[in-house]
Amino acid sequence: MQQGLTEQAKAPLGKALALDGGDADAHAALALVFQAEGEPALAETHFRKALKARTGDTRIRNNYGSFLYAQGRFAEAEQMFRLASADTLYPERSRVYENLGLTALKLERRDQAHAYLLKALQLNQRQPKALLEMAELSYENRHYVPARDYYDRFSQLSDHDARSLLLGSRLARVFDEQGTLAELGQQLQRLYPGTPEYQQYLSEQR
Repeated sequence: MQQGLTEQAKAPLGKALALDGGDADAHAALALVFQAEGEPALAETHFRKALKARTGDTRIRNNYGSFLYAQGRFAEAEQMFRLASADTLYPERSRVYENLGLTALKLERRDQAHAYLLKALQLNQRQPKALLEMAELSYENRHYVPARDYYDRFSQLSDHDARSLLLGSRLARVFDEQGTLAELGQQLQRLYPGTPEYQQYLSEQR
């Protein structure tokens, strides 16, 4: 599955379920296979069977929450992530809080998103998504110094996309760094010329 060979994964998973129809791991893996193949109804069926077989499994809850998020079912996703976050020994708990933060943003609860993302970064400081969202939230709240700090930390961990380049240009303008502003603008023009972010960048230069 990690190599994108979802079809090859089905046969051994099918055999596992033939031996034990209540195999939670096999159902959870098949759910991910069908999700990757764009079969949401089948994916959901297997997520539900996996959780029925192993009700309190945090990893399955988090993966199911991610599936629901991808389907745009944000309130349901939040419920799954909240259940997963209660497991204080889960090794990827920081990722659960990051997911909660992203979901809260989709539900337009920005203060709650801020709290979730802050918790995610307390648990693991090296989370690019959480750092970029915190940079964006801080910028929107005109907290420019922390916004710059979050942005710099993000930049050390991740490549840029159009959105992060636009935010970087806005921060460069706030701190009157004309060289950085020009450089980021050139990157936007070269890499993302047809994007709304580049059009927004151009409009902000006028």
